[in-house]
Amino acid sequence: MGLLRLLILAMLASKPGVTRGAEAVGNASEGLLEFSVGKFRYFELNRPFPEDAILRHISSNVSFLIFQIHSQYQNTTISFSKTLLPNTSGTGTDKGLVFILRPEQSMCTLYLQTLDAEPVQNMAIPLSYSERDPIPGGCNLEFDLDIDPNIYLEYNFFETTIKFAPANLGYARGTNPLPCDIGMERDSRWRLLYDVYQYFLPENDLTEEGLLKHLQRMAEVPQVEANAIKVVTLTANDKTTVSFSSLRGQGVIYNVVVRDPFLNTSAAYVPAHTYACSFVAVEGNCSSLGRVSTKVFFTLFALLGLFICFFGHRFWKTELFFIGFIFMGLFFYILITRLTLIKYDVRLILTAVAGSVGGIFLVAAWWRFGILLLCMLCVGLVLGFLVSSVMFFAFLGNLKIFHDDGVFWVTFSCIAVLIPVVFMGCLRILNILTCGLIGSYSVVLAFDSYLYTSLSHITLNVLKRALNMDFHRAFTNVPFQTNDFIILAVWGMLAVSGITLQIRRERGRPFFPPHPYKLWKRERERRVTNILDPSYHIPPLRERLYGRIAQIKELFQKEQPAGERTPLLL
Repeated sequence: MGLLRLLILAMLASKPGVTRGAEAVGNASEGLLEFSVGKFRYFELNRPFPEDAILRHISSNVSFLIFQIHSQYQNTTISFSKTLLPNTSGTGTDKGLVFILRPEQSMCTLYLQTLDAEPVQNMAIPLSYSERDPIPGGCNLEFDLDIDPNIYLEYNFFETTIKFAPANLGYARGTNPLPCDIGMERDSRWRLLYDVYQYFLPENDLTEEGLLKHLQRMAEVPQVEANAIKVVTLTANDKTTVSFSSLRGQGVIYNVVVRDPFLNTSAAYVPAHTYACSFVAVEGNCSSLGRVSTKVFFTLFALLGLFICFFGHRFWKTELFFIGFIFMGLFFYILITRLTLIKYDVRLILTAVAGSVGGIFLVAAWWRFGILLLCMLCVGLVLGFLVSSVMFFAFLGNLKIFHDDGVFWVTFSCIAVLIPVVFMGCLRILNILTCGLIGSYSVVLAFDSYLYTSLSHITLNVLKRALNMDFHRAFTNVPFQTNDFIILAVWGMLAVSGITLQIRRERGRPFFPPHPYKLWKRERERRVTNILDPSYHIPPLRERLYGRIAQIKELFQKEQPAGERTPLLL
């Protein structure tokens, strides 16, 4: 029956009308799609109409084929047969099958369908490989397919994890595959290497056309190596699992290229993509990631930060409130997130309240005790936190040594503490630098709540590491595109302008204001002893309060009618 079906498909494909219809429309009325090796094909699948696909004119030097199909977020099923079995079919947005060719075989058939109620726009390509090329997923022991070239992707708020099956060495048509786990000699699959690649879509691009176009750059080995970023190289002894930082709303394509260093050959797995969000969710979907509470919080925070950027040193108590807000708010958010299951909006409100309490406490501590070094230590640690975050964001984050939490936190803390130590001899410069850099960075965070920017991950990566125990294994690459260059220029311009303005304005002035409590106490003693001071004759506070209350009571009393009310004196 299988041979008879192949003959029928060949006869249908040989008719010119059928062939032209399949190529032009993409879903011919006869339910037959024709593909060519190495050529991408767009087509549409509908739930009631599964499609038969055929691939003809396969060269005799091809040992195996990988047929892959992609869609944006709707699932598609690809199968060797019309009867869907777990070990002969796959369902998802990025799926592929490996065809091990028999001698003299020059044609393959497969079956495509979708269970989604809406039509699904797909793109597919068959890729050919020779007997010298390694077979992706050829030593699969974990997933359903016998030979599984697919990349399995999972994500949450913190990290995105990809998994794939180990590859095997290639072999000629009609011969038996090499055993996977017998011996670890040079002639076995243990010599293979796996290069993991990452490719970023343009920022804020959620279109289907854009995704399918960029997927073409991640299907074949030369295009992958030319366009994508190689993140890590795994050996056959390593676990075939890699984690990345999740970038909500940012399209990312992952692929793995397996290399045979002995034969100098390679093959690519089926690329997988994610936006780290859902297109069909009612709340928090990819089209509306920014919550209202987040926008309100960071907009108000940015307004205060913008004021601090230009006037923070002059308004010293306002700056202390800003620093105390950051200190207490950050620690409180980490604490309640790790210990409770409170909803995000409630956590943000509680964080704002706790941050305000922290800011008021720092201002009160300065007013009462006037310990400048303690206040400047807090100021310097906030600047050190930002500087350390930038160091790990730009240079150190993906180094293998810092995947260990102990090494990471010790190094991070040392860099943060080093900043106030270095500037201990010039506290005013430290304070003005903190005002300019921290205040202007709050504007960057506000931008991120409305429009995605990678610069928010400077501090977000540190926050994720503090909140999630598994984030230490994630690679923290982010795209740096047009939006990021613009926002970086805005950040730099604000920081330089604020720092320059404050340095020029404070030239010739006292470095810091005097102790407020001592001034208040001295002023009070002066008023008590100097009877010529008009403030000496001001009644005590209690009498003034009673007088105010009496005035308020008079507002609610009825007006007395005019006329004499006392008896006449005789």
